[in-house]
Amino acid sequence: MKTAFWITAVRMMWASLICGAVILSPFLATASAQDAPSEARRTRRGLQALYDFSSTSGAMVKDRSGVGDPVDLRIVDGKAVGRTAGSLLLRGKTLIRSDKPAAKIINAVRRSGELTIEAWIRPARTDLSGPARIVTLSKNSGERNFTLGQDQTRFEVRLRTTKTSNNGVPSLRSNRDSLSAKLTHVVYTRDRTGRTRIYIDGQRSAEGKVAGAMSNWNGSYRLALGNELSGDRPWQGTYHLIAIYSRSLSPREVAQNFKAGAKATTPLVAQNQPSPSARLFETQVASIFARRCLECHDSASKKGKLNLSRKIAALAGGENGKAIVPGKSAESLLWEQIESDEMPKDADPLSAAEKKVLRQWIDTGAAWTIDVIDPVLYTQQRPAGDIWVQRLTVGEYIETVRSALGVDIAADARKLLPRDLRADGFSNTAYNLNVDLKHVQAYAKLAEIIVGRMDVEKFAAKFSKSRKLSTDATMRELVASMGKWLLRGPLEPREINSYSGIATTVASAGGNFREAIGFIIEAMLQSPRFIYRVERQRGDGSLWPVGDYELASRLSYIIWGGPPDRELMRAADDGELADAGLTRKQVQRMLKDPRAIERSTQFIDEWLNLGRLANLKPDAKRFPKWDERLAGDMRAETLEFFKEVVWRQKRPLADLFNAQITFATPRLAEHYGLKPKGDGLTRYDVSAVPGRGGLLTQGSVLTIGGDDASMVTRGLFVLHDVLRGTVKDPPAGLDTTPVPSKPGLSQRHIAEARIVNVSCGGCHSKFEPLAFGLEMFDGVGARHEKDEHGNKLREDGRILLPGSDKPVSYKTSAELMNLLAGSDRVRQTITWKVTQFALGRPLGASDARVIAKLHAATQKAGGTYAALITEIVMSDLVRMTRTEREK
Repeated sequence: MKTAFWITAVRMMWASLICGAVILSPFLATASAQDAPSEARRTRRGLQALYDFSSTSGAMVKDRSGVGDPVDLRIVDGKAVGRTAGSLLLRGKTLIRSDKPAAKIINAVRRSGELTIEAWIRPARTDLSGPARIVTLSKNSGERNFTLGQDQTRFEVRLRTTKTSNNGVPSLRSNRDSLSAKLTHVVYTRDRTGRTRIYIDGQRSAEGKVAGAMSNWNGSYRLALGNELSGDRPWQGTYHLIAIYSRSLSPREVAQNFKAGAKATTPLVAQNQPSPSARLFETQVASIFARRCLECHDSASKKGKLNLSRKIAALAGGENGKAIVPGKSAESLLWEQIESDEMPKDADPLSAAEKKVLRQWIDTGAAWTIDVIDPVLYTQQRPAGDIWVQRLTVGEYIETVRSALGVDIAADARKLLPRDLRADGFSNTAYNLNVDLKHVQAYAKLAEIIVGRMDVEKFAAKFSKSRKLSTDATMRELVASMGKWLLRGPLEPREINSYSGIATTVASAGGNFREAIGFIIEAMLQSPRFIYRVERQRGDGSLWPVGDYELASRLSYIIWGGPPDRELMRAADDGELADAGLTRKQVQRMLKDPRAIERSTQFIDEWLNLGRLANLKPDAKRFPKWDERLAGDMRAETLEFFKEVVWRQKRPLADLFNAQITFATPRLAEHYGLKPKGDGLTRYDVSAVPGRGGLLTQGSVLTIGGDDASMVTRGLFVLHDVLRGTVKDPPAGLDTTPVPSKPGLSQRHIAEARIVNVSCGGCHSKFEPLAFGLEMFDGVGARHEKDEHGNKLREDGRILLPGSDKPVSYKTSAELMNLLAGSDRVRQTITWKVTQFALGRPLGASDARVIAKLHAATQKAGGTYAALITEIVMSDLVRMTRTEREK
């Protein structure tokens, strides 16, 4: 019977997969400052219909949402209607309705499972009942999809779902005397969990629960104001605004709309829009400069004394005069050089499309919206708002199983699941987290192993007291509760039906309760909602606040690398995560959990690619004392050093580059030339040890240079991963075989020869000098005065930070470490790296404003890891998500 049950469970899993595939969400897409919600403007996210009553005449009330096929309304009897700019007065019995079904609204709400009805009104009387119809989507007095009405001094909302009557009862009512004859902002929201709320003037007045789905909404109903479609529930008063959304506005958004006022109907996206020139600069021109111009015209090179990386310098021009004359491309030397293909020099000319963009930008005003063009922001050649599905990494899968089910599956998971591969510097990069047949087979096998190690009945007891293999509501309640925990959010009715169907099959075949629950858990463990961090992504293409449960998962996977705990789920249940203050308290609590420390060490491990140490095999003749244990010691040194600086001492993250401590085993201490002490990993003060102190002086990082301690490899690491700099790839066909050292020719001499070479120096001068201060460290991190050929080694040099125009000299590697620790460019790099790891995606120019803001806040708060993580999760990068436009 096992086989039959398992086939059923697998079928249910694949049914879930097929249904879920259409909603598999990305994790985080881009968010920019101009997209962030303003506290003084109305939100438009999810807006389906908007009536601002701006017209003063005519029989039509226009839908001004600008979304889809408009649902315009017709005034059936205009005698009882008065119109002024921005308001519509109902003095007596009338009806204002759509001529056709409100299909746009109905279809959008069916898909989303959420609804918001918003109204700015002034009731004329407080004795109306029925309830009197303020706004309704219905057929008659007994059949509706929704109604917002007045029952004397209360607002009443009726909503049709699969669990309510066709009349939408039971209803939700505001407090008695909450309605009066004054201008009032009333909002009704219903989210996917069934939670309903009424807000009056920005404050919550009532809350309830309406179970079921809105999939049963009748597609033939029309929208109406001021009366029921049957004409027997008239309302009197003044309308200033009506808005209907296909999602549940958050408390913050309700307050935002209240603050915006009854007249604030201008679309958010139309306010504070950048000028056409500014938009061109941000979306295309800055990228063209970064990719095609800055190699010769940045702060350091400034050929012709022209610096195109900085606003003030670029507009000032070069040695031949003004390069850019705003509004006049014909008078702009830059355009003259580009149009004639004289720039870029010794490179392919700009394409016709690029030229057109630059000319249009200059002619429309040459707006320059940022102070500095940072080339690294434009290395990600992807459209703004790219969206990827976020699969759990192997480590996240292991922690999710441990936290959610109490089963240690680490050894089996690492054996069965394909290894996560690095992309853009991290192995949790969403676009690289594919699922192939090996994953599917592994997840199936792991689900079976997990259930086999569980006390299934004890686990089920956390969600239901029943032990009967029933097919009634009791089993559905168990499935709903257990599924909510395992899948990190409420289940939809179709999901409950699917999983409950497994129990039905088991019962019909004579199975027992334990078998049924076991198969249900196995199916859930293979659901897309378990394997992926699934979010709803359908919308209007703009940024929307993430849902409560989505935010809970974002917080937990960023801070812990695992699922939400019961306290975080409770906060999501209660809607607390919409409150920034309450969310911040949750973050503070979570950072005290040991899982936060473990997650942070995963970051440093990934950033420095410490996993490569396990595969490092230096030349045994040159490094006879090297073995796998020494490699393990180096990795342990860096992780313990990180925990000491970041967590025990709570120092700024930049101090990782010059902290005068380290941790070593006796074996590693001897390798470093330290006097061994203790038996295991022991703390050492290295303030009096020449050359030691900080991440770049540890063997785990120094081994990046390979056996020859390559200046190229080490310099590129510092440029890319410490300074967030960029340099072009070597030309195709170039021989990049490392030049070995020999008597009279050290690696530094080799590097200096490349730097002065006309063909090589343009690029190599940007990164090889960054490694000069590390020359005394050999390929496995030991320090010497001379190399193996007797060449004297040095540790002095000059460093040019990206974006700077003047190099800074240093005499020792210790001075170099202090320069790095004190550099805001290094601090910015740490911010970007931690943010990238937290979000699980590459970052680009569209993220820059938000990251700059959270970076400044982090530094103000001390520059610590806890401060940085807090600012990341409190930013729009985490609290908002870019939606895909409905088709």
